[in-house]
Amino acid sequence: MADAAQKPLLKMHGISKAFPGVQALNKVNLTLFGGEILALLGENGAGKSTLIKILGGAHQQDEGTIEINGNSVRLNNPLSSQAEGIGIIYQEFNLVPGLTARENIFLGQELSSICFIPRVQEEEKSRELFARIGVEIDPNTPCSDLTVAQQQVVEIAKALAQDAQIIVMDEPTAALTPREVEGLLKVVRELRTQGIGIIYISHRLDEIDAIADRVTVLRDGGHVATREKSKLQRDEMIELMVGRSLDREFPPRECTPGPARLTARNLIRGNTVCNVSFELHAGEIVGLTGLVGAGRTETARLIFGADPKDSGVIELDEKRINADSPRDAIRQGICLLTEDRKSQGLVLGQTVQENFGLPNLEQFTQTGLINRTKESDAFAKFVNQIPIKIADHEQSAQTLSGGNQQKVVLAKWLQRNAEVIIFDEPTRGIDVGAKYEIYQLIHQLADDGKAVLMISSELPEILGMSDRILVMNEGKITGEITEVSSATQEDIMKLATQREEIAA
Repeated sequence: MADAAQKPLLKMHGISKAFPGVQALNKVNLTLFGGEILALLGENGAGKSTLIKILGGAHQQDEGTIEINGNSVRLNNPLSSQAEGIGIIYQEFNLVPGLTARENIFLGQELSSICFIPRVQEEEKSRELFARIGVEIDPNTPCSDLTVAQQQVVEIAKALAQDAQIIVMDEPTAALTPREVEGLLKVVRELRTQGIGIIYISHRLDEIDAIADRVTVLRDGGHVATREKSKLQRDEMIELMVGRSLDREFPPRECTPGPARLTARNLIRGNTVCNVSFELHAGEIVGLTGLVGAGRTETARLIFGADPKDSGVIELDEKRINADSPRDAIRQGICLLTEDRKSQGLVLGQTVQENFGLPNLEQFTQTGLINRTKESDAFAKFVNQIPIKIADHEQSAQTLSGGNQQKVVLAKWLQRNAEVIIFDEPTRGIDVGAKYEIYQLIHQLADDGKAVLMISSELPEILGMSDRILVMNEGKITGEITEVSSATQEDIMKLATQREEIAA
């Protein structure tokens, strides 16, 4: 951690950037010291991405100055940013899957002489970089064969190969397992001991508590505060980000479960779902968790008809149903908010109204034509009720923040008046303020008598939102927690790593 007399490694002062109709940044200040981890926080749309793209040379500021080691610089393009010792690791990796780890590390900066690339030299350098990070990876492994966590390490090695002294990590743990998160945080701490300045962007406040030295908060394109993390409580961080007090991270709730709405009996699909049985009751939020690969999403897809089951029975309101396709499930009152809303929950190139209308076309179609006015009126009700922040109904879905994309997906299912709603990672990549709004919507659905199954890898979220918790491992339900108020993350992890199925 930097001392008061230390010279800043990076200083961004008075940075402003406007796009047509939007002031993305307004006189933002950011200071980073060598050997520190600076958490950059803010809701989606706060300006974090724009600020980082300016630092990475993808955008140029309209106003303001950037200094590196006390020298004023102008970052006109990504190459000039790299030349100044800046490495940006975006949430979407910039790797070529078909190339090896070594080839990706040196892509564009090959250690070549007269068109000859010395493979042995690059292998040796790659191993040195991985050793510096504290991870063992075979440099000749194709990146397509690496885990997400290993690909993250390759990105870090790529930045170090370019002599980066400033590394920016944007949501680096979004797709990692808890164990992989621990490994990555260890790598980040190791980089700090080597004098590298790290800007760490994450919506997961547990990670910020674990590694940040200081915190800079942006809101609505402006700089709100920069504080020492040791002097900043979690509730204060949330309040700085959202501009209002959230009494709790999770809304308070009382649950009085009604009769069983959905019953799954002995669901089986290969080795991914092994004899899974459970019930969802009216007015109840059931959390389903476990390590990545435990079979959670696969179970949800069986119920939704997205994958065929080998055997098993699904009942809705005590009547056996056949959901052989998502269309069947939707018509019978079951809906799924998918883990990947961008590729499976939305058609990004279409408007928000068109996305809303897709599963509801039969309600808006007359004589073979879509009644756009009727569709628009129905959508407007949810835009106001949920609410969804959009410019108009013709706005492209891909331009929305993660939280508002999730709300559009939810709106289309609410229009179907679904009775069983499955949320798969409902708040992944969503800021804390939007998370709270999603939590309130989930509570409202349960209060209205819907049966809710919520799949999440975030254990605080499972503990904070669930009335009952089911834990899976290797395709089986290995435990059920009914006294959630007294349960801990350790209790869940014990069940998540347990091999033998526990009888209900």
